Amino acid sequence: MRKSDTQSLPSLGFLTVVEHEQHGLFGGYLVLTMGGRPLEFHCTAPVKPNRAQQILFGPTLQSYLYGEQIGQTLINKATAKPLVVCTDLGPALSVRDYISLPVAWVLPPNPGAGSDADPSHERVRFDSPHPELPGMVGLRLGRNRLAVAAGRSDDRQEIARRLEPLAETFDLAEPFARIREALEEAQRGSRAAA
Repeated sequence: MRKSDTQSLPSLGFLTVVEHEQHGLFGGYLVLTMGGRPLEFHCTAPVKPNRAQQILFGPTLQSYLYGEQIGQTLINKATAKPLVVCTDLGPALSVRDYISLPVAWVLPPNPGAGSDADPSHERVRFDSPHPELPGMVGLRLGRNRLAVAAGRSDDRQEIARRLEPLAETFDLAEPFARIREALEEAQRGSRAAA
């Protein structure tokens, strides 16, 4: 596929960070077609903050590393511009300050929440501010539960508009397992080459 083809296809971006006890943080970014096929995959070398950074950044260290350092680097490296960037980690939402794309936090499904357990059966539903996640507002697309920063409520509307056609068919949590497996495989490959 030509580079220009990947740029023009409607796509979704998925960003996550995996912590390795010995090596530090590995970031992975997967861009998929709306049908779930991969267009691009990028990953980082390990990122490990030093003690001075841990002290100076304090409680903001995770959002700095996940969003500004790792997320921004990976998303800017990609040639495809997705409709939405999804992450499974709250601190990675800070990447939104550095990119022009809407960013959604994909939340785990409610335990026992299937089509029978959810009486609303709504394809798209806007929730009030999330009681368990201060500073977040929720959104439900089919069975997918999402959150965005309360200060980015315009993103919530845009995400709903862009993802509504996929509400019933696309499991937004599934691609994160693919990224984790690809990162593990890359680590195994680099150990074998050493």
